[in-house]
Amino acid sequence: MNALQDKPLPVYDDGSAIRDYLHVDDHYAGIDAVLCGGASGEAYNLGAREQVNGVRVPKTILAALGKPESLILHVPDRPGHDYHDSVDPTAAEKLGWKLRFGFEEGLRETLGWHLKNADWWRKIGADESYASFIRSWYVEHSAK
Repeated sequence: MNALQDKPLPVYDDGSAIRDYLHVDDHYAGIDAVLCGGASGEAYNLGAREQVNGVRVPKTILAALGKPESLILHVPDRPGHDYHDSVDPTAAEKLGWKLRFGFEEGLRETLGWHLKNADWWRKIGADESYASFIRSWYVEHSAK
């Protein structure tokens, strides 16, 4: 939403924290696979097996939209921030679950959805409680 409005994209600290992003359709398919074929009491993690650092996310978004990287805004790290977050999806894969979207493809599809549904996300951005949260966390927090 920020990139579409030429607003800064906040990145915690230096952006080196690692995440394993999963497209929403892959997440839903994984939940369905576990509900339909999983064993009670077992753990089933869903992940893309792709480690993505915090700087790659806004760079990918900005490149896809033809926006400048100068929109990236580094903000102070949050307390207790975990620097590496990924899971092993082997158990879910054994149920037949397969990833359909890699990081770049999934992010491009998500951006396409946002471009087609601007009325939806503009309402969120216009909501004062959401705007207040964004100001307090990213604007006021980054000034500290």
